[in-house]
Amino acid sequence: MLSPANREIVLRHVKAETEHRMDETLATLTPDCVFDDRAFGRVWRGREGARDYYRMWWDAFGIAPHTSARYAPQDDLLIVETRFKGRHVGPFLGVAPTGREVDVPMTIFVSFKDGLLSGEKFYWNLGTLLGQIGVAMPVAMAGTA
Repeated sequence: MLSPANREIVLRHVKAETEHRMDETLATLTPDCVFDDRAFGRVWRGREGARDYYRMWWDAFGIAPHTSARYAPQDDLLIVETRFKGRHVGPFLGVAPTGREVDVPMTIFVSFKDGLLSGEKFYWNLGTLLGQIGVAMPVAMAGTA
């Protein structure tokens, strides 16, 4: 079960993130937070890294977590199964905006430290997203995301 403090910070974080309020979103993160995106095989570090990560998604898709989600809370870990929905409105991985809608299933492991979110580890399928915007995943990459 999440502590009341961790529950409150998650609610603040999700509200700010969903409303694309960057400064308020970043204020819910530790200065040394780690965003580990397994589909990209890349890690973003610190609040500036988190800013870059959010900016990438918000600019490309106006994306936000969909309201229907399942949560598996632990003391200092929250596992979230959700869907991110948006429309391809900005460049993404060199792909010009297509205007297509995206609906990406995602599982996120959220960790906590000192009353803030200290990290998020994202599991999702890059091929699913690329297919939704009309880009075929190269055969050499298939199954690696």
